[in-house]
Amino acid sequence: MAEQTDQPRSFRGHVLVLLAAVMWSTSGLFAKAPWFDGWPEESRGMMLAFWRSAFAAVILVPLIRRPCFRWPMIPMVLCFAVMVASFMSAMVYGPAANAIWFQYLAPAWVLIFGVSLGIESITRSDGWMIGCCIYAVLMMLAFEMNRGSNVFASAMGILSGLSFAGVVLSMRALRGVDPAWLITLNHSATALILLPWIWNTEGSVSTGSYFALAMFGILQMSVPYVLFAKGLKTVTGPEASVISLIEPVLVPAWVYIAWSQHSSYESPRWWTIVGGSIICISILVRYLPAAVRSRRNVSTTQNISTEPVAFSETDSTQASITKTDTT
Repeated sequence: MAEQTDQPRSFRGHVLVLLAAVMWSTSGLFAKAPWFDGWPEESRGMMLAFWRSAFAAVILVPLIRRPCFRWPMIPMVLCFAVMVASFMSAMVYGPAANAIWFQYLAPAWVLIFGVSLGIESITRSDGWMIGCCIYAVLMMLAFEMNRGSNVFASAMGILSGLSFAGVVLSMRALRGVDPAWLITLNHSATALILLPWIWNTEGSVSTGSYFALAMFGILQMSVPYVLFAKGLKTVTGPEASVISLIEPVLVPAWVYIAWSQHSSYESPRWWTIVGGSIICISILVRYLPAAVRSRRNVSTTQNISTEPVAFSETDSTQASITKTDTT
């Protein structure tokens, strides 16, 4: 009877994680929208980052249960602000596919930084993933520089991945802290840090554009966070990492569907598709076997126990780091 009860819960958990990843993938749809063309291009990324974080923080406040202060929160919020601002700038200046794939290099940067700081160990599969990711980055950068455009956008995309790694490493020291408090703190601090750009930016957008910004913060960040958190109750970290790969695949698809007829649309180049595929495959090779093993372990536990399965804090934290605190 317990197995019959757990199977629907597990299925719902996977659906919730998948739905969260799909909603996260709409970042490019909003960032590339012509609704915000009234803002200068050089500051548009900052404006989008500010308003999305501000609306997301307001919605997430009621979910906070245990607010507190820890010193690692300082580098966490600084890295988060840099991550969001650089990611939005990469979206504005270049193809959405470039921005999301460069940010998805974060797992490789986390391992590199972690090993350098002596807080992570590296396996052969980790080394293989890092090597493939670095090759993909160098290839994409080489073609971008040869083409003579989007170099700044590529640099911003890489910076977003590097700063995301800083967020991850900071959060690893905050595993016992209320996750709703952490994500709300990140967005609130981002809005405060970016506030000077709001006062100094010229140009304006329509009132309806602010409604779109509210949806940007709510539908692309706040609601997916809630769905993802609920899904983690029955989905392991490796499984969530694999499912979340649907996000970078869908980002350019949504942009194409919504804005391919707009004059500002820029389609992904072939080297972006190849480089993104290399990153995607390397992450799958790294995490898919672990996801399969986790699912088998869960099935075995369900068969020999009449109690609901409880996943470890490590699995939950790793999965929540995968995407909960990104753009």
